[in-house]
Amino acid sequence: MPAQTTALEAEIAKFDALAARWWDPDGPMAPLHRMNPLRCGWIARRLAAGEGRQGEDLAGLSLLDVGCGAGLASEGMARLGARVTGLDAAGTALDAARAHATRSGLEIDYRQGRPEELAAEGARFDAVIALEVIEHVADRGAFLAALASVAKPGGLVFLSTLNRTPKSFLFAKVGAEYLLRLLPRGTHDWKMFVTPAELGAEARRAGLRVTDIAGMTPKIGTKDWKAGSDVSVNYIMAAKKE
Repeated sequence: MPAQTTALEAEIAKFDALAARWWDPDGPMAPLHRMNPLRCGWIARRLAAGEGRQGEDLAGLSLLDVGCGAGLASEGMARLGARVTGLDAAGTALDAARAHATRSGLEIDYRQGRPEELAAEGARFDAVIALEVIEHVADRGAFLAALASVAKPGGLVFLSTLNRTPKSFLFAKVGAEYLLRLLPRGTHDWKMFVTPAELGAEARRAGLRVTDIAGMTPKIGTKDWKAGSDVSVNYIMAAKKE
């Protein structure tokens, strides 16, 4: 599978340019900082349950974080005990990830590349996550096939992204980028957002069976986020490799 099928060079450059401020909780990645505890906890509970464990115990489980950027989710999953490999095509963001992990005393294997390259090496993981990534790739079908190829049989793949609805255009595009300035202008292309039905169908074609889905919404009056049934803007999905 050609490497260019799952990555857009303009998107890589866009997020590389944000590397220096990735770990600033009030910077351009502030929404991801606020969303991260919810994402990591939601994923960890389902992974742990699949192993017959309680809570969020991921000790010893191998996890690949595709499109890891400077490592927000990678560090969150590592703190729960997972053996994390962080993968990204953006080299400057990975430099920031490695530096922050070192300062935090965390052992995370950060690699520059694409999932199809790891698959060609024969790498396989208990779980694969790609959070706020799929709305930035060139070919969703090829990307999902690449994620499936690096998951072990029966392994779980987790995706979080933005629904393509009028509400998401208003809140995640116009509101977040132009009115509230929560994100740099041009962070998202609304036309690349994907509905849960589209993503579920594409996942099935890649050999992944959707097992769970939840909406992610801000808690009113706080900086925290919560999971629920409202998938109209942000949502997270779990799928099992058949």
